[in-house]
Amino acid sequence: MKIVITGGAGFIGTKLAINLLSAGLTYRSHVPEAIVELVILDQLPPPPYLAADSRVRSVCLDLYQALADSDSRLEAALHEADVVFHLAAAVSSECEADFDLGMRANVDVTRGLLNACRKLSPACRLIYASSLAVYGVTTQNSANTVIGDSTLAAPLTSYGHQKLICEHLVSDYARRRFLDARSLRLMTVVVRPGKANGAASSFLSSIVREPLRGLTANCPVSVSTRFAVSSPSRTIHGLVRAAETPIDIWGANEAMNLPALSLTVGDLLDALKRVVGSHVVNLVKFHADPVVQSIVETWPASFCATRAEAFGLHPNGTADELIDEFLATQAGTPARSTQ
Repeated sequence: MKIVITGGAGFIGTKLAINLLSAGLTYRSHVPEAIVELVILDQLPPPPYLAADSRVRSVCLDLYQALADSDSRLEAALHEADVVFHLAAAVSSECEADFDLGMRANVDVTRGLLNACRKLSPACRLIYASSLAVYGVTTQNSANTVIGDSTLAAPLTSYGHQKLICEHLVSDYARRRFLDARSLRLMTVVVRPGKANGAASSFLSSIVREPLRGLTANCPVSVSTRFAVSSPSRTIHGLVRAAETPIDIWGANEAMNLPALSLTVGDLLDALKRVVGSHVVNLVKFHADPVVQSIVETWPASFCATRAEAFGLHPNGTADELIDEFLATQAGTPARSTQ
């Protein structure tokens, strides 16, 4: 089996690649099939430990430019692909700061990739990583509204609009049977390692990650600000399940919400205090950033993902689990069970 991951050198892409390489994928049968080739499409190379796997091929290119130029490297990367995970994107704050960047990196690239995959014979299965940002906190959907599978998407950011546009493209390509394409709405992933990125919610990981290293971290929003979050492992589980589910069982072409744990900044800090200690929490400082607050306040924080749960996908139970999982990945010790 051949797998392609766009944005595969990023955190989620890397975690997904490791999962697939170790477990295989039950794409065409009930028995996990071995990955013969896994292509990482990204502007940067994957981590050395991943690139060292003989099954991994790294193709470093700008997807927008490669699609515009009909780059032969992209054509070769997609050739005979069974499954394509499309994770590459410009993120929330970037898209608010630069509208044209967001349209190029999100809408134009996704449409171009769908067209490139449409030409494959046989057609591949494409999994598109959308976002909870397609919803907005409006008079119809207040901050306390529980978002269900049938809730109308009404984004209030450019990033959310771009993700929703791409969802519609994915849905129509699937409806027309150009390829088997599916969209998943990912929640805010916590805790991410490494450095902060351009996502407005990036600080949620920073206020855990940096204090654990003995560094101060800034929280740009109020302690009562609520979010819908998911651990990395639960997010990867959702992406893999979407890729493995047969087309006749997957059902509707509409995007599927992944399950979420609803928590406030205060809830996360309380968990950090319980798991590690108050000395770590004291390293978190609050300096308001109205731009970040204005973006994250448009996102709903509570979800009822009935459709996803029918596929065996469930939210994290507590904020403690998020921190346990992060500590386990850093220290190499088992986290508390999340199943």
